[in-house]
Amino acid sequence: MNGARPLTVQAIRLFGDPVLTTPATPVVDFDKELRTLVKDLTETMLDAPGSGLAAPQIGVGLRVFTWNVDNELGHLVNPTLDLSDEEQDGDEGCLSIPDLAFPCKRALRVVAKGWTMHGEPVEVEGSEMLARCIQHETDHLDGVLFIDRLDREWRKKAMRAIRLADWANDGAEPVVKVSPHATFGRAI
Repeated sequence: MNGARPLTVQAIRLFGDPVLTTPATPVVDFDKELRTLVKDLTETMLDAPGSGLAAPQIGVGLRVFTWNVDNELGHLVNPTLDLSDEEQDGDEGCLSIPDLAFPCKRALRVVAKGWTMHGEPVEVEGSEMLARCIQHETDHLDGVLFIDRLDREWRKKAMRAIRLADWANDGAEPVVKVSPHATFGRAI
């Protein structure tokens, strides 16, 4: 192995998995397990590759997410958001809904407050892509998928595309599937 540590890439849960629509529990223990979770999220996100990844997307129901936007890696535990009134439009994708993207309105700017994996308070300010990513990942922690935020017409198109997607489950009971990677641009 030449001194390299093994990757801790986890399976990414796909649309239809109940963990994706279940609100996550706040983190109370800032311990080694939390630091391992942040490491797993980061390595899985980078491997996918994606711009962000929330703990529920790897089957862990805790309020933690990571991001990689403009070569800036970060994570946030138990986030709360303050959103600007000004909005942005743009295509959005998701590692849990691979290969698909749809126009989704988001706040243009965000101030996110939360904690580091070491229990230290942190505040992150972002606009455009970082703001979109932080909102998207916080939605995951609330059990909300980005397609839930689409207008009626686009949501209908999204659901049709999901039903036709190769990775979809053809209307059967949801099962856990692994996304090998996102192929659409920079999925969040």
